[in-house]
Amino acid sequence: MKRIQEDEAKPIANTPEEVTIVEFDDSGERRGAVQVPKIAKDESEWKKELPALTCEVTRRAGTERAFTGQYWNQHEKGIYRCVCCGTALFTSDSKFDSGTGWPSFWQPIANENIATHEDVSYGMRRIEVVCRRCDAHLGHVFPDGPRPTGQRYCMNSASMKFIKTP
Repeated sequence: MKRIQEDEAKPIANTPEEVTIVEFDDSGERRGAVQVPKIAKDESEWKKELPALTCEVTRRAGTERAFTGQYWNQHEKGIYRCVCCGTALFTSDSKFDSGTGWPSFWQPIANENIATHEDVSYGMRRIEVVCRRCDAHLGHVFPDGPRPTGQRYCMNSASMKFIKTP
């Protein structure tokens, strides 16, 4: 058994958890994997920074109504970033019309930039998708998407901001 020195047992004050994400510039070019501090704010801080619908969707796992979000029918070329922290999430190259009324993608821009969790709310069993850096609720992923992945990442427009690429 390893003995712990007295100074080793003391917690390090205010050391944020770090996560690895892949950075992309606004043209969609991959810059590489980086370690960044995980963003953790309390609900009152998020409420000050975000519009009401965005806060409800991203911080309380809400869902915008189908066919009402600004990106469900978006067809321009670009990347979709987390509205809360700016992490790159999806690219227009993987976006498709799922007919559901929400922006849908067959893959994330980088698997490292999202996390998934089982969601059993509302009597359903689904897989929730969140931003790896700030835990913003983005939507859900379903196994009924197109090739090549067969996945449908059904996202809320309110959880993303679109950056148009040339």
